[in-house]
Amino acid sequence: MIKKEEVYKIGRIGKPHGVHGELQLQFSDDVFDAVDADYLVLEIDGILVPFFMEEYRFRSDEIALMKFCDIDTEAQARELTGCEVFFPRKLAADRTEDVSWAQIVGYSLIDEQTKRTIGKITAVDETTVNTLFEVVTSEGNDVLIPASNDLIVKADTIGQTITMRIPAGLLDL
Repeated sequence: MIKKEEVYKIGRIGKPHGVHGELQLQFSDDVFDAVDADYLVLEIDGILVPFFMEEYRFRSDEIALMKFCDIDTEAQARELTGCEVFFPRKLAADRTEDVSWAQIVGYSLIDEQTKRTIGKITAVDETTVNTLFEVVTSEGNDVLIPASNDLIVKADTIGQTITMRIPAGLLDL
């Protein structure tokens, strides 16, 4: 059984495209194209289910037309509409380029100076000029940390940690 901590969200299934089971995949991370992956994971009724990719093509920078194995009709495809799409973290670790923002949700944030775990990254806010990590601290507080490359010391995809230089006083706000 696939566990939620073994995957991270990369998108959502949109409406069917055509009558042969093809679907629109609205994605925020194209990791499925960047690494050698055979499957994506869909959440159906709270259960994570692997779906093997037959083929896909990009329609835009954020939408791919996806054909899954054994999904051959519009009716079968329609049943998957609205499902959240996830990617296995272990396969994403093979990615040769930078780690994506979506991939690090769930990582632990470590202060480089104190070597102390600050908390878990629960979201990445890209709606402002400066990207922010939304972090729930070990004490249960919510804090925003600038996700600046100047502050990030190390990203460990195996240990699922981000080590950062946390500016003095930032956690006291």
